[in-house]
Amino acid sequence: MPSFGLRALSPSEPSGSPTSPVSLSEISVPADPFELFRTWFAAAREAMIEPEAMTLATADAEGRPSARMVLLRGVDARGFVFYTNYESRKGAELSANPRAALVLYWASLHRQVRIEGRVARVSPAESDAYFATRATGSRISAAASPQSAVILNRAQLEQRVRDLAAAHVELILPRPDHWGGFRVQPEAIEFWQAGEHRLHDRIRYRGLTDGGWAIERLAP
Repeated sequence: MPSFGLRALSPSEPSGSPTSPVSLSEISVPADPFELFRTWFAAAREAMIEPEAMTLATADAEGRPSARMVLLRGVDARGFVFYTNYESRKGAELSANPRAALVLYWASLHRQVRIEGRVARVSPAESDAYFATRATGSRISAAASPQSAVILNRAQLEQRVRDLAAAHVELILPRPDHWGGFRVQPEAIEFWQAGEHRLHDRIRYRGLTDGGWAIERLAP
């Protein structure tokens, strides 16, 4: 499975309590938003179950929005990666309108991260590598399900799963062409930390044309 390369939260860093006197400052945050994300994600991993769950918001060519939960499966300086069926509703919308927003909310830490940017498919090699790490049942389900399509009933879907499983008893099921990864390439990343009396901290990193980041404080 792709490594996040995340470090643990150090004792000197904010715990996430809304009563912290200065929980998030534009003066002291790192210049690189991915460094701050790795720190926050490491803390979330220790504090809660499935911290990689995130809302993915997309829109079709006419601007009609939709949102659903997906799992963050990789992050580095290139962006945030998730995997899906390319023929699903989100896959079709991203093909027509390759922009998206992500939200990760870690309630027990009183933190939220919002990400906005352009979206592109990851390389076939990256998708192959991730698909190979999935459990056999998950690989078969991904291949069997015509995600987002109307189907007759669950029995029909389960039969597709049984047929695929029987056909690959002694073979490793290859990644189907219709399944793979997307990478959200961030143009803006906002870190939200709860504060007392709803005087929350919001720090936004806004991408610059030279590859750097402008750091801005937003009013709560």
